[in-house]
Amino acid sequence: MNILVIDGQGGQLGSQLIREIRAAYPQLELTAVGTNSAATASMLKAGAQRGATGENAVLVGCRKADVIVGPIGMVIADSLCGEVTPKMAVAIGQAEAVRILISLNQCENIVAGVPKLSMARLISDAVDRLGSLCCGEVSL
Repeated sequence: MNILVIDGQGGQLGSQLIREIRAAYPQLELTAVGTNSAATASMLKAGAQRGATGENAVLVGCRKADVIVGPIGMVIADSLCGEVTPKMAVAIGQAEAVRILISLNQCENIVAGVPKLSMARLISDAVDRLGSLCCGEVSL
């Protein structure tokens, strides 16, 4: 299964996701795509097997992914403080992959009805859902 982790800015969320996924499911192949080189470098350091940067990397990665994991802003054009281009948002939104979106209320995007949870809890839930999809371990 091809797991694509997308993040921007400093890649902090993506790095934490990759560390947690790697610890829980070491058999999964993780590809990190950053909207900038700092995010990509951070996710590679966290344990992703492959990494790439920028708009075209997102477009190509989405065509090959079975599951895409990242902040909810990745499906909103101009989010992550302007790092997500309209082409990126469309590619992620139209991908045939399952999307696991982490509901961060940042950069003028607020998700109503979602309780304020710690980053650790959000990541734990995302990893549990990924495990359910890939390994059948937890129900969604």
